[in-house]
Amino acid sequence: MTALDTSTPSATRASPRTVDRNAPFFIVMNAGSGKKQGDETKALIEEKLGAAKRRFEFRLVENADELVNVAQRAVADAKAARGVVVGAGGDGTLCAVAQAVYGSGCPFAVLPRGTFNYFSRDHGIPAEPAEAITLLLNARAFPVQVGFVNEQMFLVNASLGLYPKLLEDREAYKQRFGRSRLVALWSALVTLLRPHRHLRLHIDHDGEQHDVRTSTLFVGNNRLQLEQIGMKEAHSLQQGKLVAIAPRAVGRLRQLVLSLHGAAGALGDADDVNRLAFRQITVRSSSRRVKIATDGEVHRLKTPLVFRVGDEPLYLLKYEPDVADEHRA
Repeated sequence: MTALDTSTPSATRASPRTVDRNAPFFIVMNAGSGKKQGDETKALIEEKLGAAKRRFEFRLVENADELVNVAQRAVADAKAARGVVVGAGGDGTLCAVAQAVYGSGCPFAVLPRGTFNYFSRDHGIPAEPAEAITLLLNARAFPVQVGFVNEQMFLVNASLGLYPKLLEDREAYKQRFGRSRLVALWSALVTLLRPHRHLRLHIDHDGEQHDVRTSTLFVGNNRLQLEQIGMKEAHSLQQGKLVAIAPRAVGRLRQLVLSLHGAAGALGDADDVNRLAFRQITVRSSSRRVKIATDGEVHRLKTPLVFRVGDEPLYLLKYEPDVADEHRA
């Protein structure tokens, strides 16, 4: 749509870091994913890290409202001990812990325990707890790109409009019917069939103004998720950019058709979709505050909204990437 910034992105400039073999782990675990699953993960951690004679500390979060404070205290302790901060949970938990880690100089690691686990899957981190724990002992810290909307970080995506409503309804369905991908997909279908209003947005990108009328603005920072819905712009993440997707204002039936295109991995072929690869955009609307979803968690933020690539990378413990992927953020 317009000329792009050609400066080298920070995640590409940065080099991997070696983690001290004796660095302690400070593990922030979200108990909300289920007590049985949490107990099993904790037992595996104690077994494997204990056998490796590696120091570790648990910071179990029983109340989601305490997650940020617990993560910040874990980061402070990790800095003092030259340790690694580990987030255990779904993408929302990982994002909250990562934001506390960001800029601290501490390496970050994850033990995925969510429904979709887009962040961990995109970076080759095993979903099997035993394998993910083993990775902690054998990985280096690689720079990965993060996104921000105002001061709120996101690892996977950020959005406004219909998508936050989908997430709120999905959470209500999960509370009632349990956590599964089938429940998530069914709740999305029900939400899409309800009436919804369109947003009128003014997007400033590199000095050019774009007026957009859409049901939702979705900003992606995850190659796997973008490829899954069929967006050819997924490769732009390797160039230090984010990808914005805004379906044109259409009726409910066409909205459902677009969603089916996404589920079939063909959204990029649809005519009714605006898309833009960028490093920073400013989004204005008539509302002073809007609901924003970041990695599955819904917040209220003041407008205008500034979506941007983080100024520095997050250092994530993961396996050595393949040569073809070594610059992937």
